[in-house]
Amino acid sequence: MVEQREATQVWLRVAALSFGGPAGQIATIHREVVEQRGWVSEARFLHALNFCMLLPGPEAQQLATYLGWLIGGTRGGLIAGGLFVLPGVIALMALSWLSVLAGDLAAVRGLFAGLQAAVLVIVIEALLKVAKRALKSRFADAVAAVAFLALFVFALPFPLVIGTAALAGFLAERLGAVQVATPEVIEDATRPSLSRALRVIAVWLPLWLGPMILLQLWLGPDNVFATLSRFFSQVAVVTFGGAYSVLAYVAQAVVERFHWLTAADMLTGLGMAETTPGPLIMVVQHVGFLAAYRSPGELPPLLAGTLGGLLVTYVTFIPCFLWVFLGAPFVEALRGVRWLSAALGAVTASVVGVIGSLALWFATHTLFSATTKFLAIDVPVLASLDVFVAALSAIAALLLFRLHIGANKTLAVCALIGVIRAVL
Repeated sequence: MVEQREATQVWLRVAALSFGGPAGQIATIHREVVEQRGWVSEARFLHALNFCMLLPGPEAQQLATYLGWLIGGTRGGLIAGGLFVLPGVIALMALSWLSVLAGDLAAVRGLFAGLQAAVLVIVIEALLKVAKRALKSRFADAVAAVAFLALFVFALPFPLVIGTAALAGFLAERLGAVQVATPEVIEDATRPSLSRALRVIAVWLPLWLGPMILLQLWLGPDNVFATLSRFFSQVAVVTFGGAYSVLAYVAQAVVERFHWLTAADMLTGLGMAETTPGPLIMVVQHVGFLAAYRSPGELPPLLAGTLGGLLVTYVTFIPCFLWVFLGAPFVEALRGVRWLSAALGAVTASVVGVIGSLALWFATHTLFSATTKFLAIDVPVLASLDVFVAALSAIAALLLFRLHIGANKTLAVCALIGVIRAVL
């Protein structure tokens, strides 16, 4: 049994190094927990990752929570999952304040313009990394391609796409079209029980839904805080496939449905989240901050923004603990079931299509200032191409793919170029 003190130190290290989006964060967790310490095996790590890919919400934070629970029980899961989020909450709140207090300064505008160009290339890099890990058969390639078309071209609901992928994996295994490795034998300590599941629900469901219900009753359903709590509580349920699929859903909703942010605001927030530790989904804190800042009611705008950001963070991450603590024992108990492993593997493949959809959506709105609709697709107006952003994205691609200097240095270089251009 791993000592809790040692595990806490490791999760602190993971939290401090959790830059670069989910691909880099998952690699950090793997290095610390599997490669260097051997606390879990490779097969068990991948099984946990596939389950977290299936859950709504940020897969890297949920993976940390799952492995923390596996290593140190509920307390270990709370420490691992909580530490994974805390540094990003503090850093992103500071950047949100900066964006509204100094956003009119040319240097700040240039900084965020540089971040947007670099983020586009980082999302593409994440797509390639996940594809390399998940697409190892023609069946997986087909699942990813169908998921992309379903989301980007036909705008089908995320739960339908992910659920269909899981069903396809199940049927493929039953028909012998895919091969699944023999899983490890499970330990009795991780076996689920009905009484434990009911206790988890009794604790975490009120912690999640209680504040949202109180805000609806106290402030009314049209108040910005009530709307934020309601929308992001829904996000916690309907967005499957990890952080990138969540961002695709959230970006379209907050820009086109609620009009809280512009596409540029969303990309700026994503750049902030990329430059701070913690899960990429922390960008929703910036969304909540700007939404409440711009509709503060009787509160001072900065106070309203701060409360809005913290509220969105709370309703986004509390459900993650519920999903993991409730589902992990059952998933561990079912590790010997081949069809489940096949279904989870197909979900991971479909996530490649999800990220591809997000990358193309971001590219359209980053490189072009105007678009037109064709079916569910945003088609760019070629005359609206931003030549500077396109050139800066090309520089980011050179730094990341050819010179291999890493995401953080790429962000820093592009941000510096953006500042220099803005002030000259």
